[in-house]
Amino acid sequence: MAHEKFDVGGMTCASCQAHVEKAVSGVAGVSDVAVNLLSGSMVVDFDDSATSADEISRAVDRAGYSASPVDAGGAPAGSPAAAGAARLDNPTKKLEATADAMHTRLVVSIVFLVPLFYIGMGHMFGWPLPSFLSDHMHSMTLALTELLLLLPILYENMSYFTNGFKSLWHRAPTMDALIAIGATASVAWSLYAMFVMADQYAMGDAMMANMTAMNNLYLESAGTILTLVTVGKYLETRSKAKTGGALEKLIDLAPKTAHVVAADGSEMDVSAEQLQPGDVIRVRPGESLPVDGIVLEGASSVDESALTGESIPVEKQAGDTVNAATINRTGTFTFRATRVGADTSLAKIVQLVEDANATKAPIARLADKVAGVFVPVVICIAIVVFAVWLVLTANVNEAITSAVAVLVISCPCALGLATPVAIMVGTGRGAEMGVLFKSAEALENLRGIDTVVLDKTGTITKGKAAVTDVVPAEGTSKKALLKLAATLEANSEHPLAEAIMDHTRELGIVPREASGFAAVPGKGVTAQEGANKVAAGNARLMAELGVAVDEAALEAFAHDGKTPLMFAKNGELVGTIAVADEVKPTSKAAIEALRRLGVRAVMLTGDNRTTAEAIGRGVGLSGDAVIADVLPADKERHVRELQDKGHKVAMVGDGINDSPALARADVGLAIGAGADIAKEGADVILMHSDLLDVGRAIELSRAVIRNIKQDLFWALFYNAIGIPLAAGVFYPLLGWQLSPMFGAAAMSLSSVCVVTNSLRLRGFRPRVTK
Repeated sequence: MAHEKFDVGGMTCASCQAHVEKAVSGVAGVSDVAVNLLSGSMVVDFDDSATSADEISRAVDRAGYSASPVDAGGAPAGSPAAAGAARLDNPTKKLEATADAMHTRLVVSIVFLVPLFYIGMGHMFGWPLPSFLSDHMHSMTLALTELLLLLPILYENMSYFTNGFKSLWHRAPTMDALIAIGATASVAWSLYAMFVMADQYAMGDAMMANMTAMNNLYLESAGTILTLVTVGKYLETRSKAKTGGALEKLIDLAPKTAHVVAADGSEMDVSAEQLQPGDVIRVRPGESLPVDGIVLEGASSVDESALTGESIPVEKQAGDTVNAATINRTGTFTFRATRVGADTSLAKIVQLVEDANATKAPIARLADKVAGVFVPVVICIAIVVFAVWLVLTANVNEAITSAVAVLVISCPCALGLATPVAIMVGTGRGAEMGVLFKSAEALENLRGIDTVVLDKTGTITKGKAAVTDVVPAEGTSKKALLKLAATLEANSEHPLAEAIMDHTRELGIVPREASGFAAVPGKGVTAQEGANKVAAGNARLMAELGVAVDEAALEAFAHDGKTPLMFAKNGELVGTIAVADEVKPTSKAAIEALRRLGVRAVMLTGDNRTTAEAIGRGVGLSGDAVIADVLPADKERHVRELQDKGHKVAMVGDGINDSPALARADVGLAIGAGADIAKEGADVILMHSDLLDVGRAIELSRAVIRNIKQDLFWALFYNAIGIPLAAGVFYPLLGWQLSPMFGAAAMSLSSVCVVTNSLRLRGFRPRVTK
């Protein structure tokens, strides 16, 4: 199966989106297609042995639109740089370019509409007009002047007609078709009226010609409709450009050039897109890193907050890894590029956000179904309205006015924008918070979660053992105990020994010389230090060596979830050092935050029951919320058992052995550092390695879905009220009926309202705080 992304051209509303999806779904071998109206993109999963990207593009062309595969690489296919090169496209730039073009159309339309509207409506409002336009003998001059003023507006907005009538030709009418039919009807009837006026003048009946002009010229209506729709399109495009603000900030983090150091030590500036793995790059204070790499020379503190959310700069020296888009704060250093282009952590983050925007949330299915039949139904309603008004009033003018009002007030755009705009703003806001959603479906599903299963190691805890207690025996100092511990553990590779060595190094303790090291499997180590026989290990080793230990103290350590290591010299206890995988500072607050959100937390761990319950007590979990003695292979089974009980389960983990459980859960959340964001099996990436982000992600999911529901309600409610109002359903009882001009303004306003409502998500602030 192939997974390909396409740029789609010519889409203007939700009906366009539905037609493109229908056309591509009909291609043999296509298993899934998701079209995004907002970004003008399409993602297709297809069997590349049954069809090709070219055939998919041709299917879109036959439907009346255009499609071309997106080239994700910035280097020629097959070149050495192809695997690493990337094009970080900024959809905001494209939307801004579209808005600029729309601005030109709008300015021209308004410049000619103002005098057109003044002349066309002046006689109704008593506005002063020159005699050659107001005198009944010059009605034809008035009509021709209006026509001349309308022509530039028609020319600037010709796309509505070309796209609209093309969609009718393909039997897939769109919003442009509604506008084109409405404006064409107004212009065509006005031209017919001008011929009637000419005939009346020929017969010498100037008064009748003037009456015809008063009642039958709709040229200013056509101009107003086109201009108001363009106003709405311009505001909508400008608003949509703001939806990509978070992604734009991410893309702009990476510098455009880099200082490359040649083999002879000379330095030259090159484009960041030309960098290759192995290039040596110099970074000065205040500069951003263009790619990922390893420090060669120099030292500095690097601000990694853009990727990891950690506000404190991290000290870097030779051998340390650095990432693209982080900022060098102090010293100058050189580093060797290891990952460039699409392989950098920044590119992967951007790709995840773009992929999420290209997918559809399940809630969008209702809008898709309605949009697929919306425009044909509206055209049928307009025809029925025209016929009914013509039969009831025998007035062609009234019938045309009502039918045109129905056409121009109907707005499938609001339906089409309701979901993708909220998804784009929501996923962008999530990226700013360090929460990356891989799909819109994950974003929607997370809001319904009632149980969060938490892996212990690396999720609730730091995932690295550390010394918690140093208890020397009577007559021994802490320094002497640590000196002995460093001497014994210096040659051990055990994780607990590593924790002790890290602790002694921090205190500047240097181990003494020892010999005769011997590992006792499952118990500890022994050695000879000068004339002394020394040992380190658990209670079983001490028992074998005849060393007396404090059983009550050992039980106390176990009760607190700590592992005690005892040290002996010549058969006498020197002291005990307790080691534990420390709980992260925010874990307890994160679990309490989940509880406030109405979500139950469950901890899975391979630790024994005593240790597991100790850690559980420390973070506010107890009873059946603590599941101990779990083998890595059994994590998926425990998630499945919770689902079988009717729970909606999210799994949070950080290791490879968590992948089956992450995939089994309704939503899998991978907690990991910013550079490690391509977690397989997970639906959501928590870049900050902070458990509080689980609550934040749930809050954001609920806010986005709530926003989408508001947008869909507004779009459906608007059309349910607006179409009958324009059709004149309320006219017999209340005298209410919208003119085509007010209908066009209302239609434009509806899309702007939907987009503006979604933009409120940019200010989303979770209640969960550090």
